[in-house]
Amino acid sequence: MQQNKRTLYILYLLVAIIIVGTGGYYLLLDIGLMDAFYMTSITISTVGFQEVTPLNAPAQLFTIILIFFSLGTLGYTGSQLISFFFGGTLQKVWREQKMKDQLNELSDHIIVCGAGETGQHIIQSLETEEVKFVVIEFEEDKLEALQDYDNIIAFQGDATQDEVLKKAGIDRASGLIAALNNDANNLYTVLTARQLKPDLHIVARAITHNSHEKLIRAGADKTVSPNEIGGHRMAAMLLKPSVIAFLDTITHSGQIDLNLNEAVIHASSDICNKTLMEANIPEQTDLIIIAIKNKDDEKIIFNPTKDHLLTPGQTLIALGDDDDLKKLKELAGS
Repeated sequence: MQQNKRTLYILYLLVAIIIVGTGGYYLLLDIGLMDAFYMTSITISTVGFQEVTPLNAPAQLFTIILIFFSLGTLGYTGSQLISFFFGGTLQKVWREQKMKDQLNELSDHIIVCGAGETGQHIIQSLETEEVKFVVIEFEEDKLEALQDYDNIIAFQGDATQDEVLKKAGIDRASGLIAALNNDANNLYTVLTARQLKPDLHIVARAITHNSHEKLIRAGADKTVSPNEIGGHRMAAMLLKPSVIAFLDTITHSGQIDLNLNEAVIHASSDICNKTLMEANIPEQTDLIIIAIKNKDDEKIIFNPTKDHLLTPGQTLIALGDDDDLKKLKELAGS
């Protein structure tokens, strides 16, 4: 914005000098407007072409003043042009245009609001899962830290504002994560996002304990407190070290490449309306089905029996490596 103001200022100043110069020569030398404009052009550009008519004393003084004013203006214009082409401004303009094009092409993506410590972990997880997402961050230094990542779409803005979320393509997004550095900003972001897209899936960061309920009332589907999770995990590391070691293996923190993932059963899939035993999922995918979530009541059935009937809309939660999890999604038709 500041660069645009400087550019407009330079343009206005150049136009003013040309108008004053043309008018001055027109009055002082009693020549036509075209000749006066020509005299102004050769004077401010200092090219040294011959004058259209000999200069009288007032015209000579006017020329000296015009040269001093125009030299400063042209020098400043030159420095701005050099800055634009070689100082990173041109590259910034190109990046912004590229980002706009990428944003316009995005759909079914996730909007990440906040690129602090929590936001960085979110970004890493989304990159690992190869999910489409865009990052909104207000602080410039945090935004610059994202340059270490490849092909991340991120821009500076206040996520609590309608126009910023619209710029991020909220009308085409599938979800939003509010991971800002205070509860008030997360609350306003959730409110704004819910108003702009009522069916958007929203997860919000809760910093204080009493903010969970407020965020839910504002429109968040789920809330997460990194402080609470961190505290419980630290205690569990001492009390249940083997359990934590197992959890690490399924959250890409351990040495074994295992992951938890889900697949929604579609009506057209081969396993739909079959029992778990008839579906024969372990033999086809080498996966362990550890839970199934019902579509209607969202009840989660842990360790389902072999007689459990698989119906459309149910979600299979499985444990295994990424390649096998992709096979499960293909099998479920999701």
